[in-house]
Parts: sequence; C-alpha cells; structure tokens
Amino acid sequence: MKTRADWQKHRATLTLQTRAYIDGAFVDAEGGATFDSINPATEALNAKIARCGPADVDKAVAAARRAFRARSLAGLEPSARKALLLRVADLMEARRHDFVLADAIDIGKPVRFAAMEFDNAVKTFRWYAEAIDKVYGETGPVGDGDLSLVVREPLGVVAAVVPWNFPMLMAAWKVAPALAAGNSVILKPAEQSPLSALLLAEVMHAAGMPAGTFNVLPGEGPEVGMPLGLHMDVDMVTFTGSTEVGKLFLQYSGRSNMKRISTECGGKSPNIVMADSDDLEAIAETAAAAIFYNQGEVCTAGSRLFVQRPIYERFLALLVEKAKAWRPGDPLDPDTLFGPMVDAAQLRTALDYAEIGRREGRILCGGERWAEAPAGYYMTPTIVADIPNEGRLAQEEVFGPVLAVIPFDTAEDALAMANDSRFGLASAIWTRDVSTALRTARRLEAGMVWVNAWDPCNITVPFGGYKQSGIGRDRALHALEKYTETKMIWIRL
Repeated sequence: MKTRADWQKHRATLTLQTRAYIDGAFVDAEGGATFDSINPATEALNAKIARCGPADVDKAVAAARRAFRARSLAGLEPSARKALLLRVADLMEARRHDFVLADAIDIGKPVRFAAMEFDNAVKTFRWYAEAIDKVYGETGPVGDGDLSLVVREPLGVVAAVVPWNFPMLMAAWKVAPALAAGNSVILKPAEQSPLSALLLAEVMHAAGMPAGTFNVLPGEGPEVGMPLGLHMDVDMVTFTGSTEVGKLFLQYSGRSNMKRISTECGGKSPNIVMADSDDLEAIAETAAAAIFYNQGEVCTAGSRLFVQRPIYERFLALLVEKAKAWRPGDPLDPDTLFGPMVDAAQLRTALDYAEIGRREGRILCGGERWAEAPAGYYMTPTIVADIPNEGRLAQEEVFGPVLAVIPFDTAEDALAMANDSRFGLASAIWTRDVSTALRTARRLEAGMVWVNAWDPCNITVPFGGYKQSGIGRDRALHALEKYTETKMIWIRL
C-alpha cells in the first residue's frame, strides 16, 4: 500500500477526466455547463465537471440505440464479448491507483477501503465476463411434432443510476452484467462522485468498447436522472439510492414507456445480539464496523442494534470501547478507517439525527462535528442507547455514523421490533442456538440475513431487499436475468 506521501504525490500528477462520454467520444456538456467536484476532506476544488442535461441525454440515448440496433455487443460471439469485458478488467487493474485516488478525493473514502472496493469491482467485471459463455437457454417439454425454445435476449438501452457512497463498485454491479447480456448502457454517476465513472469511460474507450454501447453522463438528478427515467427510448433504469428517488423512477416508468425499473434503496437494518452469544468483544467490534464503515454512509449499515437485557450494559461498554478505533482521519493515510462525510448537507443531516438521539435516548459517545479537523465535513462516531423502536432514530435512515441501540427481552420481541420498519434490506442475528438462529432468519423481513456475522457475502449471491428497500436484485446470475427479456420460440416440425 502506498504511504500518505505517495498518494499526495500521485494526486499532483493525476489528470482528471472532466468531460462526458457519449458515442465513443469525450465531449463537453451542451452549452458548456459545469459543476464543481469538491474534496470533502479539504473542501478544495478537485475539478469542474461537465454538467449534462436533457439534450445530452437525448444524444446518449440515440447513440446507445444505434449501437444496440447494430448489435455491436449482442451480435458478438459470446467468446468475443467475454474477451472484451476481460480486457476492460485488465485495463482497470492497470490504473488501480488512479481509481482509488479518484474516490478518495471525490467522496472522502479512505484509500484502504477504496482499494478493497475497487478490487471487488474488477472481480465483478471478470465474473460476468466468465459467465457469458456459460449461461444456457431452455427447451420445453413438447410432443414429437414440435420444438419449443426459451431464450434470453438483451433489453436494449439500460440507464444505470448509481450512488456516491460506493461509486465504482455499484457501477460494476450494474454495468458489467448489462454489457455482458449485450445491452447498451448509459451510466449516470451521482453528482458527488463523477471522477471514477469518467475514469471507467477512459478504460472502456481504451479497451475498444464499441461506440454508443457505453456512455457516461455526469450531472444533477433532475437534469439527467429524470430525463433518463422519462425517456421513451430507454428500456430499463437500474437505480441504487434513496427510497424517495426510487419511487420517482417508478412514477417515471408509468408516465413514459413502462420501462423496466430495478431499485436498491434505503435500509434501517437490524443487528440482533442474543445473551447466549459467544465472544461479546468480537461481536461488539463487528457491530461497530457495521455502522461506522464508510462513515455509516451505507444502505446496509447495521444502524439498529438490538441487545438482550442480561448483557445490555456490558455490551454497551464494549461497543463504546470498539468505537474508539474509528477515529476520523485523512483519507489519503492508509491507516485511516473513518473519513469525512461526503458533503456539508450530509454532515448536517447526520448531526441533526444525533440531536434527535439526545432527545430520544442517551448519547454514549460522539454526536458532534470533529473539532480537530482544520477543514472538511468530519463527524465523530456516535452511539445512542435506550432508543425506542418507534422513535425517529430507529425508524428513519440517517446514512451517517449514528447508531441506535435498543434493549429487548426475548427473541420474539427482537423479531417483532426488527420487522417493524418500512425497510427490509439487511439483518443479522448472533446466537449459539441453531434453532433460534434459523427460526429468526426465516422470519426476518429482509433480503439478506446473516447469522453470527455482518456482511460476509460476495458476487456469487444476490443483493437486494424487501418492502421499501427496493425491487430486484444485483449480483450473481440473478442480475444477468434482469438485464434480459425472456422469449419463447415454438417450432412446428
């Protein structure tokens, strides 16, 4: 791993891509409009980025449709499409330090985690590349006089709207399977995190991705996201972000061409610790990581911690001690675990929820802006105990480093409170009792359940939630399915 000085030196030599990528070329936004990319650790300007709008959306959609009708990807032999995506992965890996640095200065992600997440993004491209020539169609059970085939075909033009908290990994989860299936893709990065998406465009260009099959449109949601959602020639929007915006995309679909919508939205994920659990110190360490990783700006953050009463106070003491490891620091320092919030607005939101916590419970640590930072949007890791499950801190997504701790008596009580939420993304239970673990896992209303762990999954299993946490799944072969249409062909012999 590079040192802090190495990263600073690399920053001085890195040329950032600032233009949109449409139809195989880097171009300014229509009218030359730009917006600022700000380093949240220093509040300094990174670059002025092309601010796309409806006219740019129209250009990108037209290019994507031309490429799709020309079967630029879908018409390739599966082995050739596979080789192309593997080449993309290789070129990404060759520019690893550029991608890691881009996310560090764009959103304040500590370089140690940006590197880990980037490596997973590369693995995602390789995994879907390898799947291309290993996924088969079906034949139906018919009589001797007929033959029925079930085939999967690409949808067409796919708009991928991704969040700022994991900009490269979320892009890979959507772009890789969509391209693998033969679609044309328009990537809309969050306005807070355009840099790594534009680097990906450079890589796609260098890899020989056919013009129009991959496009990047940086810009604001109302100026790019909404026009994509309403566009009559976009066949699908795959979205990760807030539940409120996810609902807007569902409305856009109904108002336009009934395009397919896949959403991965918010969460208020319950983390349940039973009194019979082994090694409470290790569990406390994991519970702290579950909420403080990425400054709590994680849809699957373990933001509701349920602890059984016999171990409640002991566990709280361990938790506060483990929170000390998550000390804020410079994202370019490889030892830093906890960086700044993405921007001033997100910091204000998290601080406001800490104040709600003061009213609803008792703050054990944090709850303030980090006073030692000379600049930047830093907050201290915050733990709030004795929160009522019906309170705002237990029901509303903070998307920041604020943990609500809730006591419970029985497993049934914990299950009822865990399911009392409009969200249903992730969850966990810690116990030595296998029956309690399995009964609870089956009844938790969440798309992902972990037993005696938090978030130990990978590309081979689906990612997504119940209720208002979204519709559809990312990762695994399930993602390939959602980027295709199912067609039946019946042949009379």
